[in-house]
Amino acid sequence: MAFPRRAGVLLAALVSGWLIAGCGSSSPSATAGGASASANALAIPIAAPTKSASATPTAAPSSAKPSISATPGTPLTAGNPNGDAAIPADARAVDTSHPDRVVGSGTPASCTSAAVVAAVAAGGVITFSCGPDPVVITMTATAKLRNASTRVVLDGGGKVTLSGGGARRILYLNTCDQAQGWATSHCQNQQYPQLTVQNLTFANGNSTGQTAQNTNGGGGGALFDRGGRLKIVHSRFIGNRCDSTGPDLGGAAVRALEQWQGMPVYVVDSTFGGAPGQGGVCSNGGALSSIGVSWSVLNCVMTYNSAIGHGANPARSGTPGGGSGGAIYTDGNTYTVTIQGSIIEHNTANEGGGALFYVSNDRTGTLSIRDSTLSGNPSKGFWTDGYPGIFFLGSAKPSVSGSTLN
Repeated sequence: MAFPRRAGVLLAALVSGWLIAGCGSSSPSATAGGASASANALAIPIAAPTKSASATPTAAPSSAKPSISATPGTPLTAGNPNGDAAIPADARAVDTSHPDRVVGSGTPASCTSAAVVAAVAAGGVITFSCGPDPVVITMTATAKLRNASTRVVLDGGGKVTLSGGGARRILYLNTCDQAQGWATSHCQNQQYPQLTVQNLTFANGNSTGQTAQNTNGGGGGALFDRGGRLKIVHSRFIGNRCDSTGPDLGGAAVRALEQWQGMPVYVVDSTFGGAPGQGGVCSNGGALSSIGVSWSVLNCVMTYNSAIGHGANPARSGTPGGGSGGAIYTDGNTYTVTIQGSIIEHNTANEGGGALFYVSNDRTGTLSIRDSTLSGNPSKGFWTDGYPGIFFLGSAKPSVSGSTLN
């Protein structure tokens, strides 16, 4: 069968220390396709899909299916209504009752791409006045934050969809892009701008081909954030895209890099995909992707997202690379990923981690899954034994409680 051969190739990669670009770390103890090697007692074995695997590390709540509205221009329904993760104060929605700027003057026609671009460039708290009904604003240009901004809050009020029209990225923050202003001498660890998106739908964003050096390989079909801080609250991401191949790019919906002082990206009460045909598609990370960034994913839904690259990272000989993290793709050294009160189902990866791909190159990073359901996330190439849908290399083992993995 092809899968054992593929896993054998992957194992050889692990033993030679080139699974992840720039790792330079000890290879793990691995089993795949009948072969084995041992170099790191903290690593978790890899399983190749020669047989089905399932795990329920602890007793878990039932997987209640939330009601998801997945059509742009309909009232916003997002997140897992049955999720009970406590939301830290820093992760909550921003008060936008006194906005600095308003997009639109009360009619759909007044809510234009140009108005959104201008408001985002100006910064501050931004709301929309587009009439009583849901509206889709198709972006004819990417809205870009200026690096001199302190805070930018976009609040769609549950009625606004920003669409990339399948042609462009929707929203962009990059503290290391001098075209957006050079605010400090340390753009890779800069406190501002701090970006919050809430009560918004992001649809049909596409960053394919945008792989310039200052975006660290590209990705972020809907939203790209390098630097400052990012928070996502009660928002929905549907039908977003980024490059279909490549070893370390990713995030059909969101790509995050270099957050201020290693603070986490909060993703709260939000939906990525939500229905067949509505998920994100990218080489890696059909929903989220990052390098060296911590995430706190609370009361969210991630379904029907796909990592469609092939060849893993770095790319096996003769392949373009990618294909890991059907929903979430993360890489780096010391960082944390916390998933709580969330549903991650029906995502797929051509390589590893149908639900989630996690690699801490120096084996100091941690993964915690609490009160969540990860189910039906096939990994076509490899996963971590005992954790179906997950590929994990980090400190000890993933911490799993009150959750179902199968």
